[in-house]
Amino acid sequence: MHRAAASRRGSPDHRSHRRPIAIPPAPVSPAQLLVGAGAALVAGFVNAIAGGGTLLTFPALVAAGLSPISANATSTVALLPGALSSMWGYRDELTGARRWAALFSMPSLAGGALGAVLLLHTPSDAFDRIVPWLVLGATALFLAQRPILRLVRGARPHPGDDLLSSRSPSFGLLAGQLLVGIYGGYFGAGIGILMLAALGLMGFSNIHRMNGLKNWGGFCMNLVAALSFALSGIVRWPVALGMALGSVAGGYVGARAALRVPQQVVRGAVAAVGVLSGVWLLLRL
Repeated sequence: MHRAAASRRGSPDHRSHRRPIAIPPAPVSPAQLLVGAGAALVAGFVNAIAGGGTLLTFPALVAAGLSPISANATSTVALLPGALSSMWGYRDELTGARRWAALFSMPSLAGGALGAVLLLHTPSDAFDRIVPWLVLGATALFLAQRPILRLVRGARPHPGDDLLSSRSPSFGLLAGQLLVGIYGGYFGAGIGILMLAALGLMGFSNIHRMNGLKNWGGFCMNLVAALSFALSGIVRWPVALGMALGSVAGGYVGARAALRVPQQVVRGAVAAVGVLSGVWLLLRL
């Protein structure tokens, strides 16, 4: 009887109970590839015109069958080429603000890494409960973008942008950028609006230079988050690669059409998708 009990304790069933075997993710379906590439195409288009592309790609991937954490990581990796092209397009605007760009990179990289680690240590069921509110909050921030930008552009700094760029950013701004980086690494929708508002409150009024610093900070935090997600194994690479191609194509078309498509129409569509996606994710729980 003791030998039988010992045999049961050493049986494969008992060992599997103590140490569950990881189940590999399901194969990527053609429908997921098409949905991902199509959502990234539209996201690249709206990012070039109005911003808010993450509010389109993330819910689309969840609806296609990816888990929220995998959808978030895959979307971050897939949209990184678009962030790189945006940052490169504004490289000339960073002339005279190299010190700001260099100091901006440190809290952006650190915050992006911390946010990615926080996401990777968030249980899937907990993230499922959090993410609807993140989507709705990002949508509200997207809707508030116009008033925030009016406030930013209406600022009249005393020293002037060139003199301000020659100085170092304040400790408060760098600390705020660290918090934005943590949020960017964790979820990320709306980080550009937060950075523009912070730069405007610091005294900048040249929206092109502000966009250059914003794109640089966003690229830094997205880069380190994408690397963390890639090493963690939660990125669905076939979907991410198809989305990267769609994002680049959409960004090019959006840039060409930026002067022809009414931004208000695009912004209204993105806001509607964000609200509907947040409500759908709540009901999905």
